[in-house]
Amino acid sequence: MMSPINRWLCLNSQGNSTDVTAVTTSLDNRGLAYGDGFFTTMGVIDGQILWLDYHQQRLDSHASSLHLDLDSQLLLVALQTHAEQLQQGMLKLIVSRAAQDIGGYGYTPSASGSACEIWLKSSTMLVGTAEQLRLSGERLVPMQPVSTAVCLSSQLACLPPPLAGLKSLNRLDNVLASGELQAIKAHRLASNAGLDSASVGEGLLRDMSGRWVEGTMSNVFYQLSDSQLLEPQSSQSDSLLDLNKHDSNYLTQGQWYTPSMAQSGVAGVMRQVIIDTLSNSKNPVIIRSLKDEDLSQLSQLFFCNALRGVMPMNSLTLLSGEVVGF
Repeated sequence: MMSPINRWLCLNSQGNSTDVTAVTTSLDNRGLAYGDGFFTTMGVIDGQILWLDYHQQRLDSHASSLHLDLDSQLLLVALQTHAEQLQQGMLKLIVSRAAQDIGGYGYTPSASGSACEIWLKSSTMLVGTAEQLRLSGERLVPMQPVSTAVCLSSQLACLPPPLAGLKSLNRLDNVLASGELQAIKAHRLASNAGLDSASVGEGLLRDMSGRWVEGTMSNVFYQLSDSQLLEPQSSQSDSLLDLNKHDSNYLTQGQWYTPSMAQSGVAGVMRQVIIDTLSNSKNPVIIRSLKDEDLSQLSQLFFCNALRGVMPMNSLTLLSGEVVGF
């Protein structure tokens, strides 16, 4: 049976779909009531799930952290069937703990307490771009057009292990940050008669410790001007704008840093793909905090996620209004 597009399906423990007309959920659903679960979004091109092995790692690690009984192998077989039907678009998967006999937050330390509900939505959308970066193993990463970024005043919650880094259902900090970013875009649209508003691609977020961690929907990688002194640059033509003409060496030139996910943020699939890809290169990615004093020293900056790939920036507007160009 063809799975419906843009409608939610409930998958049973074997990954088979229920009758979509019979799918209902209670207001007592633990994902809705407590955010007791996680989600992941997977791009699909030509009927294949992108970065399937990395998504399986997320399913396994998140299920383990949240004590959920999930057979990722069986689930991925079912997801691949849906991907083949979709051909091009996005699969969004939500996993929440099954209803419990215990009232309130509690759950039983048993098989029933670890049981989960799995929800799937297939959506048609453009995942790829005209230009792509080629990584090792013939894998391709979409390369988005160059845009600008802004620092946001919204902050991310700091979380204890094992919750930090998870793509959990508790995302209110990201919701508020995304609202702030949309307000900035709307203000620019109104004040500039449409000029430049569309070029604002992402917002940079701090956590409660004051360190800059990620975007509203993406992870961030950056280079510092001091790091450029480690090796001479051939000429000014090696600037970001030239490299962003989809030079295949974009990710391998210079020293990239990315913030730690040890106490806040989401350890994204594309973030891990890039870290792994550069692990054997001349300049492996360094996990490093991004502090206020670093912002004026930035020489390159990009955001990334599993659906949009690499999103390069040519400037960052600080909270003070100062613009740092790359």
